[in-house]
Order: sequence, then C-alpha cells, then structure tokens
Amino acid sequence: MRRRAVLAAVVLTVLAVLLDVSGAVDLAPVRHVAAAALGPLERAVGPGADPAAERAARSAADAVLAPAVGDPEVAALLGSPGIDGARVVLARVVGVGPPGPSGPGRVTLGVGYRDGVEAGGTVLAADGLVGRVVDVARWTSDVELLGAPEVTVAVRVGERGVLGHAGAAAAPGASTPGPGELSLALVEQGTTHAGDAVVTLGSPGGRPFVPGVLVGTVTAVDDVAGRLAPTATVRPAVDPSTLDVVAVVVGGARTTPRPVVTGGPG
Repeated sequence: MRRRAVLAAVVLTVLAVLLDVSGAVDLAPVRHVAAAALGPLERAVGPGADPAAERAARSAADAVLAPAVGDPEVAALLGSPGIDGARVVLARVVGVGPPGPSGPGRVTLGVGYRDGVEAGGTVLAADGLVGRVVDVARWTSDVELLGAPEVTVAVRVGERGVLGHAGAAAAPGASTPGPGELSLALVEQGTTHAGDAVVTLGSPGGRPFVPGVLVGTVTAVDDVAGRLAPTATVRPAVDPSTLDVVAVVVGGARTTPRPVVTGGPG
C-alpha cells in the first residue's frame, strides 16, 4: 500500500507538470497540487519509513526531477565561467508559467530547500543568466526569469565594464524593447557598441545575482544627442523557451567581516 501511494504521488506530480507546461492553468495552483502530491513521498522517505518504500520513492523522484549528471548539457553548464568556484545545485525545469510578451515569466525547478536552495539565489544555464529564485518549497522552487517585468539586473558592459542596468521594461527615454529583448541604460556616454558583452555586476552577498554571469549581447545603441543616460538593446544569452538543466547558486553571505586596511603610500 505504501509503495502504491508513493507511485500515485509521483503520477499526480507528473500530471501537474504537464498541465503547467500546457499553459492551461496558472503556475501557483499547479505548485500547490505538486506539493500536495509530494506530501506522501516526503513521508515515505522520512524517519521510520519502510526501506522498500523509501527506495521506490527516491527512484521515482529521481526519474521525474533529477538531472542526468552525465548529460553533455550538464558538462557544459559546470564548465561555464559564470559558476567558476561557485557552489551550485543542478536541477531540471519541471513546470512553466503562463506565456508573456517575451516568453514565460516563471519556471518551476525540481529542487527545493531540502536541497539547500533559498529564495534570492541566482539561477543560470550553460549560456548565461536565467533568473532568480523567488519561492521555495521542500521539493520545488519557483524562478523569476530574466525578461520578466519585475526583473532588473545591475550590469557591466564591454571591455571597460561600464555600469548600467538591464531589464524588459524600457529604460527612461528609450523605446520599448521587442519580444525577447532587454532594454539597457548606462551611466556614461559613447562607451557602448553593438557586440559588447553584458555581464552581471553582482549583488551584496551574491543575492539575487552573483557577479560575472553573461546576461546578453548589445545588439543596437540608441543614438540620441544630449541624453544623460545612453540606452541600448540587449539580446539575452539564454532563451527561456528551451530551458532544461540549470544550476542554482547556494551558500549564504560572508560569515566573517572583511579585514580593515589603512590607505597610504608604500
């Protein structure tokens, strides 16, 4: 009976994911259905669980949620510069939110706080920045994607690392970016060109964005004389419609303060 209950929970979870991908229902109700379905599975693998049921639960969960570590996409992800030296948890996308003008605004991953994931963590793919974790349950987490209206990223642009910020919402004085594009505003005139790389500046404690992750590439620069904040258009490095295996950065802020130094010659 316990093993049948576990398998039933997994089947319900898969059905919830399929409904989510179809766009027939909103992400939030699907997440609640998935959480309810995984409840029996959590109990099956908890303290005092039957060993056979625990093995069945873990095998079923791995088949549905866990990425294949030997996958070439995983190898490319682990070798990307954006996560060099970072502690990450690998995950597959298991649910997609309703589509918007630039694609889906959110996705659900098959990892949660039991895997060390916390709200505010950076999420990236082999090609660059995906988004940030905004909601975490025991077995799953929701990610707000780069390109969603609420997401603005502090960035550095080009070889000189000029400061700016990028997001789906049009920068002040700039035209509205096209579907799948980002609007970029900079702090210095005449320093940006088509083809320049745009990378994350980084956030305090690495949340929501760690530094040095590729955001995208400048495709066009607005040539408006006298504008104090030059603007441009950016093509994101990651296509959210093709997401599969991603990495979630885990680990908190510094536990010890930086050393204090005294300036001066020599």
